[in-house]
Amino acid sequence: MPYYRSVGEVPRKRHTQFRQPDGSLYTEELMGQEGFSADSSLLYHRYAPTAIVAAEEFTPPAYTRVPNHPLKPRHLRTHKLVGAGADPVLGRRHLLANDDVRIGYALADRPSPLYRNATGDECLYVEAGTLRLESTFGALDLVAGDYVVIPTSTVHRLVPTGDTPVRLLTVEATGHIGPPRRYLSARGQFLEHSPYCERDVRGPDAPLLVDGTDVEVLVRHRSRATGTAWTRHVYAHHPFDVVGWDGHQYPWAFSIHDFEPITGRIHQPPPVHQTFQGPNFVICSFVPRKVDYHPDAIPVPYHHHNVDSDEMLFYTGGNYEARRGSGIEQGSISLHPSGFTHGPQPGAAERSIGVDFFDELAVMVDTFRPLDLCDAAVECEDPGYAWTWTRHP
Repeated sequence: MPYYRSVGEVPRKRHTQFRQPDGSLYTEELMGQEGFSADSSLLYHRYAPTAIVAAEEFTPPAYTRVPNHPLKPRHLRTHKLVGAGADPVLGRRHLLANDDVRIGYALADRPSPLYRNATGDECLYVEAGTLRLESTFGALDLVAGDYVVIPTSTVHRLVPTGDTPVRLLTVEATGHIGPPRRYLSARGQFLEHSPYCERDVRGPDAPLLVDGTDVEVLVRHRSRATGTAWTRHVYAHHPFDVVGWDGHQYPWAFSIHDFEPITGRIHQPPPVHQTFQGPNFVICSFVPRKVDYHPDAIPVPYHHHNVDSDEMLFYTGGNYEARRGSGIEQGSISLHPSGFTHGPQPGAAERSIGVDFFDELAVMVDTFRPLDLCDAAVECEDPGYAWTWTRHP
């Protein structure tokens, strides 16, 4: 994350004696990216974070991946997937994936196990419901419209807190996720042209201390043989024993409703909606906004072909005018792959002339490698979507 935070108790100088009330030393843990050469945080534990008493292989829920063959646009209806009765980690239904990112959906009504993803950062978007992210850095309360970025290897769990199940779009990277570099100064400050800034970002503001022994943590980690593997570690003491920390790396939340849209006299291209970047992909936010004010403007998008990208769009609120008549609804996902020219449904361009405001809410993920279909995508696909540009009246 591009700015410094200090939470709880920390000594005045790094790597110096910091003692507990009984006189013993707190244990330092430096969590850092790219060795010792990029962002990091320094945490102070009551117990050694290395003290495990058991480790065994763990088999996560299985899923399949197949290419998008034959190549065609897809419409996935996430609300058609199986109902609640799962947790937000092991209950994820994987929809789309390549070697850089895995996109899924969760409908959860119970807490997740303690979990550490050691393969990359995660970005979750809350479509509906409320939940609490608990981690070694503290807790964050999340509501509908929130993004939360969870740094690589953070021990955490997700706890639904409301009376209704939580709906989550999940984006799991094989590297790090952060604000686009063009929004940041050389020192990491959000610049004036950025559509959000430090005031819009929330991080943990107090330590979260939990007592416990023989505590299980599921770890997703890299494997030379299979790409990724899972291990169940049993810790001698609960990992939530951090009395203080400081640095630039921690879970952080940002509401899509705080994204300030960039508009113009004529239609603006998708990069103005960019919110995050990851390894070979970007995440964008489409929010309610005033639209094009040139007297001859056509507010809906022109037909376009992103020759280097697959485009996934998750529809999460409002009315998406360009897709009227296609079957798109709340919770829908459209996949428009490279090799296919896509654009508004027939009649949308003419209907949009003279419109001065779009009431739409959507999350887009553009990837620079093709996205495969996972078994949950096949389960909830609308097979008629590809032909809606031809069959629409």
